[in-house]
Amino acid sequence: MKKGRFIVFEGLDGSGKSTQILEVAKELRRRGEKVWLTAEPTVSPTGSYIRTILAESLEKDMYLQGALFLADRIEHNTDPEDGILKHLKDGETVICDRYYYSSFAYQGTGSDLNWLMQMNLSCSQIAKPDLCIFLDVDPLTCKNRIDRDREKAELYEHDIMLMEKIRNKFFHVFACLKDKENIVVVDANMEMNEVTKEILKNV
Repeated sequence: MKKGRFIVFEGLDGSGKSTQILEVAKELRRRGEKVWLTAEPTVSPTGSYIRTILAESLEKDMYLQGALFLADRIEHNTDPEDGILKHLKDGETVICDRYYYSSFAYQGTGSDLNWLMQMNLSCSQIAKPDLCIFLDVDPLTCKNRIDRDREKAELYEHDIMLMEKIRNKFFHVFACLKDKENIVVVDANMEMNEVTKEILKNV
């Protein structure tokens, strides 16, 4: 069986990832592709702990956060029943909302980025994406969407200056990986349908 493709969506909170993932999945299924949607952090015990940290804005050490995301990511890949590697082996297109790029950009703002990248990129149990789509939206727009649509901001959603710092870190990471990974930056300030068209061209 032909191995499936692995597509990752990245972007600031409020950039429209969830909406675009559903649109792309719908189109791929219309074309006859088998698509499995997933996200990080996962619903595993480790992932649930991370979600609590984010939702409750707990000030946990950045190195601890990076290690927790790594552990969650390894389980996300290797779960024999419902892991990324299993779905790819079964020929499915896997679309993931956030992956190690987010660890580099978010936890990389307060820890050793080289340490984070080495841990993730050198782990043989962590699949390398075939394509990373980064939805680039102005941080102020993202913050306004979060304040409008959510009852409570999460850990990395309170401060517009931090969101700008994270966006800059994403682009620093992409520059480091430009010769090693397939990363496409999409201007997601456009109308939703135009953003979807641009994503599908790359997919």
